[in-house]
Amino acid sequence: MSGEQRLRILHIVQGYPPAIGGTEKAIAELSRRLVRDHGDRVSVFTSDALSAEAFVRPDLPRLATGTHLDAGVEVRRFRSFRAAGSVLAQMQRVAWGLRLPGNEALRTFFQGPILPGLARAIREHNADIVVASSFPLLHMYTALDSAKASGKACVLLGALHPDDHWGFDRSRIYRAIRAADRYIAYTDYERQHVIANGAAPERTETIGLGVDLERFAAADGSRIRGELGLKKETPLIGFLGQLAPHKGVDLLLRALPQLWEKHPEVHCLIAGATTSFQPEIDRLSAALPFERQAQLHSRPDFAESAKPDLFAAIDILAYPSRFESFGLAYLEAWAAGKPVIGCSIPAVEDVVEDGRTGLLIPPGDCAALVAGLATLLRSAEMRRTFGAAGRAQVEERHSWAAVTQRFRQAYQRAASSG
Repeated sequence: MSGEQRLRILHIVQGYPPAIGGTEKAIAELSRRLVRDHGDRVSVFTSDALSAEAFVRPDLPRLATGTHLDAGVEVRRFRSFRAAGSVLAQMQRVAWGLRLPGNEALRTFFQGPILPGLARAIREHNADIVVASSFPLLHMYTALDSAKASGKACVLLGALHPDDHWGFDRSRIYRAIRAADRYIAYTDYERQHVIANGAAPERTETIGLGVDLERFAAADGSRIRGELGLKKETPLIGFLGQLAPHKGVDLLLRALPQLWEKHPEVHCLIAGATTSFQPEIDRLSAALPFERQAQLHSRPDFAESAKPDLFAAIDILAYPSRFESFGLAYLEAWAAGKPVIGCSIPAVEDVVEDGRTGLLIPPGDCAALVAGLATLLRSAEMRRTFGAAGRAQVEERHSWAAVTQRFRQAYQRAASSG
């Protein structure tokens, strides 16, 4: 660190812990490590929302606005303006359905976040580089425009989900990417996608996410199993992630009755941050056979410190998400030496190698999920082999120390050329 030139970095992101979401946690970890390991000065501008759905829900709770320090990172929360959400909801729905001119702008402003004062604060900040994540949210354009207006280099970290057409079929996203000094993709699939939409190859690169391997090495799953009343040999399937509609937890709940026909001894753990999808999860859970209800376990909104132990407790991660920009949960499962099941969507195919680190199934295919889970449940050797291969992949490519270094090098290249 002593020979490095210090950077002044301004991260713009929709939320910061305790806000939920993979991007939110990733930017927080990256920011802390840039300060701790490289001595950089890092500020974060973010919103007062606990989740992205709060940008259109005035009734959801807010975090306190203002500035505070988090492990040396200066975090400033802006109050989000939400009053227009209900008005814009119907307008954008009709405009998108009919593909009317201006539907892109309506979708963007409806989704938010609308953060009064953000543009001016970016312009006045003395950062060398502005880094914004993630699309399709409104603050991405504010960050780009304000950085350019004040002569700062700008890096965009898009975290695109191209299969989500409502969210990402927007030409303005790709215009912004072309205007940025650099674009960072989570997967090679995402990088090729933005290049196909006009981004300069020499100004784009792929950097995946990271995992703190030391935390997972010290994990103890026996404590969690004890709390659940499970023996060491009892098979436990787990869904650990944000409990949102597109993540596939509903598919797993629908698959359980068929799985129990073949493997009646299996238990299932559903754990993660709750969203407005929770009532549907509760309905599907209540609809399971009465005699099996005790085999379904729930850990909503668990503490981040409990995550390694939760992953260590399960035998298989079932994470059949329909949209992903990367899939951090797969890395976390591998860090604990566990096999995974995901969906064969392009971004996940760049992360999970089918038949080597896990199994991939067609999105939304309940029968395929049952078959995949049954295959892994029948073979302890396959579970060990997949988990070990995943762990090796994380050690090779996804330690946070290595990932932070790659991000920092990308920032330096942008600052030099911007």
